[in-house]
Amino acid sequence: MTSEKTHSELDFTGRTRLEEIKAMEAYPLPKGAALALVRLTQRESTSLAVLAHAIKADPAFSVQVIKVANGVGGADHGPVISLRDAVNVLGVPAVRALATGFSLLANYRSGPCRNFDYPRYWSQALVRALTLQMLAPACEGCPPADAFSAGLLARSGELVLASVFPQQYSDLLQHRCAAPGARLQDLEQEAFAITHATIAASMMQDCGLPVAYVAAVDGFDLPESQAYPEGSGSYNARNMLVLADQIADICVAPPGERRALTPRLFQLGARRSLPAEALIAQCDRVAHEWREWGALLGVETGPAPHFEEAPEFQQPAPAPVAPAVSGVGTASDRMCILVVGDQARVRNPLCGALTAAGHQVFEAADGRQGLAMAVELQPQIMLVDAQAAALDGLELTRTLRQFKAGRSIYVMVLAARDDDAELVRAFEAGADDFLCLPAPPRVLAARLSAGQRVAKLQEELARDQEEIRRISAELSVSNQQLQDVGMTDLLTGCPNRRCAMDRIQQEWAMATRSQRPLSCMVVDIDNLKQVNDVHGHVAGDMVLKLVASAFKDEMRAQDVLARSGGDEFLVICPDTTLQAALACAERMRAAVETLPIVGGAQSLRGSVSIGVAVRDASVADPDALIRLADQGAYLAKRSRNTVATVQSSPAFSPRPV
Repeated sequence: MTSEKTHSELDFTGRTRLEEIKAMEAYPLPKGAALALVRLTQRESTSLAVLAHAIKADPAFSVQVIKVANGVGGADHGPVISLRDAVNVLGVPAVRALATGFSLLANYRSGPCRNFDYPRYWSQALVRALTLQMLAPACEGCPPADAFSAGLLARSGELVLASVFPQQYSDLLQHRCAAPGARLQDLEQEAFAITHATIAASMMQDCGLPVAYVAAVDGFDLPESQAYPEGSGSYNARNMLVLADQIADICVAPPGERRALTPRLFQLGARRSLPAEALIAQCDRVAHEWREWGALLGVETGPAPHFEEAPEFQQPAPAPVAPAVSGVGTASDRMCILVVGDQARVRNPLCGALTAAGHQVFEAADGRQGLAMAVELQPQIMLVDAQAAALDGLELTRTLRQFKAGRSIYVMVLAARDDDAELVRAFEAGADDFLCLPAPPRVLAARLSAGQRVAKLQEELARDQEEIRRISAELSVSNQQLQDVGMTDLLTGCPNRRCAMDRIQQEWAMATRSQRPLSCMVVDIDNLKQVNDVHGHVAGDMVLKLVASAFKDEMRAQDVLARSGGDEFLVICPDTTLQAALACAERMRAAVETLPIVGGAQSLRGSVSIGVAVRDASVADPDALIRLADQGAYLAKRSRNTVATVQSSPAFSPRPV
């Protein structure tokens, strides 16, 4: 195994060639607002708040960033609803990479390279990005925040070569189609003295993505034995990329070609200790997200595979029931039956009798064909020859039981003789029944009747489960509505104290992780008791609403205003120094001062006292931060209508009292 390397460790010739390509006029680069944003992220002085404000100028990219951030799992943040939170969750390098990737997608949907399939390229890139983001949290050494960006840019070198050398790359792709065994990287190295993997790794490193992803892309097409040390971040990232590429190939392949790609999918999943059921569930989530993202970005998704019930194919519509035959039972007695086995010994004796009984019968010559048809047709009952060719009946049954779609099929194993050992093996493989051939018609009918009873019970169970899911979804919506009510102050519409405590815990965790400042304010409304005593509680309620509205007009988008009780508010200011928080508090105080709280003969103007505190090395936890701000509010309350802090801030000059 080789050690991890990136393009920065290329020899002199390789580095020179890379720089030549980057200097070419046709080299794909972010444009417009995305280019300005990339340059902004390259400045060390750029704060998260400034970066979020810059992203806001591009509404489409704003939606994309928030959507990617919500796909990053993590216990230290809830649902991401603001750009500032999204930038905090993702980090500057991931935002830079997203700006690059989404800009390339917007500006390079087509191009001069005739044999380069641009729509397919971007469709695969989207699946790869979603798969990596889903797999990364369980993959050691692969930061989840950067996974989507890494997947989006993992094969950007192909786009670069198609843009810089359109005619030569088109000829190369045509030659590869004529010689499918040829490795793309070998052809690229011969034609251009560089490969798409090296170029993609360079672009990702320029974006500041983690070395694990950069090195994994650089060695993506290497044989596994020549890749990276087992257990390293690059090894894990490369494994994820290989699996993500296989899922992408299945998603964009025509439905008729997916069957040939599926065995490798399960082989890769097993190699990474992913059980078939877990892999199917993740693939289905990726396909669902792919369709959503495709609609959002205008990327072609085509007929997406439906992995839930059929991992190899899109689930087809139920097969039509054969028309009623004179002398046959009701339609509810007819079943869809698949018979697998030798024609002379199994299918000829059974299929005629089953068809005559009014059942819809399908035939498969061997076990491999039977497995494919079972996934495609979803029959209620399968009659499987234990000695079927290609894949015997026991192995076929065992394989079916690995999938959700296969577990619901009633499988009857057919044997040439009554053998107890064979019977035991059949039931151990997952068979529901065992029948010796030739079977008397009455015995076959009785066994089928038992299978039909089980099939109907399973259908009823499926309907009940669907009803439970529907009720569960309705309860989830109701619970969310109740939770929203429980976290909101009904008078002002602001978050209440409970919500504020949850939010400041989240902001504290993110500030600790990113080493960014965090400030908070405790606000007391002066003279609210006097207003209540003289003018009544209706007037007091109006004061609270007016003050909250004035605060919101002066606060920044990332600040959180909560009513903590009575005449007190709490303001959480992420990514804010003490000086900036004091300046914001002064604006809020001045805005309230101009409010006509009560008119008439006993006119009364607005007045608030605000205490401010910032997280520093002496502040142990969020509760300590709030206590410091409360001490500042107590200090301000002595003079009223002022802003104060118990921490030092020589640059701030409060309003003289």
